[in-house]
Amino acid sequence: MKRIFFFILLACSVFASAHATTKEERIGWRHEVRLGWGDQLFESLIWHNPTYIVSTMPESFTRTYAENYHHNQHLWAEYHYHPNYWFSVGLTIDISEVNWTDVTRNGKGAVIGTDPGHYFANIVVMPTIRFTYLHHPYVNLYSGLGIGAGFNTGTEVNSEGQHTDVGYAVDLRVIGLSVTYKRFAFNIDAGGLYSIKDMNTIFMVSSKIISASIGVSF
Repeated sequence: MKRIFFFILLACSVFASAHATTKEERIGWRHEVRLGWGDQLFESLIWHNPTYIVSTMPESFTRTYAENYHHNQHLWAEYHYHPNYWFSVGLTIDISEVNWTDVTRNGKGAVIGTDPGHYFANIVVMPTIRFTYLHHPYVNLYSGLGIGAGFNTGTEVNSEGQHTDVGYAVDLRVIGLSVTYKRFAFNIDAGGLYSIKDMNTIFMVSSKIISASIGVSF
């Protein structure tokens, strides 16, 4: 009986050691850099071509519309340090932009002037943390959180005549999937990026719902 007990204890110890080694191998390179892309679903729903253009007024009547929107999506870079196998901390920089043309039309809806080159950009800088809760030699599942500053700038001005507003930013990564091969990884995240100055100045609400990135560890 004692032999069986010691055999089971030895087997458990070997299994635990092997499992720990696997996790250590996962963080053999503690530094990680990711480059990614994210959607602008929120922006595309809020800022889009006008649904109605006035065409029942005299030709002397004019109105300027924002048209020809182009959503450049989110481009972001991230550095993380892994002190252990389940937690990492780092810094994320995210840039997104929307371009459009101001089109002036007369009361019949005809174009009488265009003014391209209008845009706004959101730049987010934030410390981020990540919790990994499922480990596999080739697959990880994780969640993350970032809190920092959001800078909104562009051709428009705010109520104070300034081109740049600064607000709070929160990035919630509800769930992420990382597929790894040696030093490299392909990642897909689901969550939302929020940035506001106050309740009357909202830069983003649940933007970057889906994002994808490639990463390298060293």
